[in-house]
Amino acid sequence: MADFPDELKYAKTHEWARLEDDGTVTVGITDHAQDALGDVVFVELPELDTKLPAGGDAGVVESVKAASDIYSPVSGTVIEVNQALEDAPEKVNESPFIDGWFFKVAPDDTAELEALLSALDYQKVCEQESH
Repeated sequence: MADFPDELKYAKTHEWARLEDDGTVTVGITDHAQDALGDVVFVELPELDTKLPAGGDAGVVESVKAASDIYSPVSGTVIEVNQALEDAPEKVNESPFIDGWFFKVAPDDTAELEALLSALDYQKVCEQESH
């Protein structure tokens, strides 16, 4: 069963967003998404200092089954990427919310997080997809 941490916000495109204490937003793909993809073998991350619109293309995650685009759940500027994923993309499968995060942005407006789904609402989206 997939994990849906309550403190995160979720996009219908299966990314999660966590507002950090310093005002930045950390982004990754959900446990549900990594499970559906299967074994992740490659992650293409955005370039540092890239301005991303909310819902804009931020990269690609590839698994043994498929390749999937990654979207930014909020608009902002990329300030950090998870370099560890270059050598160990399996971290996305092993720990999607802790070690397998993708990138961090300095958000243009943290209020955009309110437009994202709660854990409960995202869980409902996942349940509908599997029917």
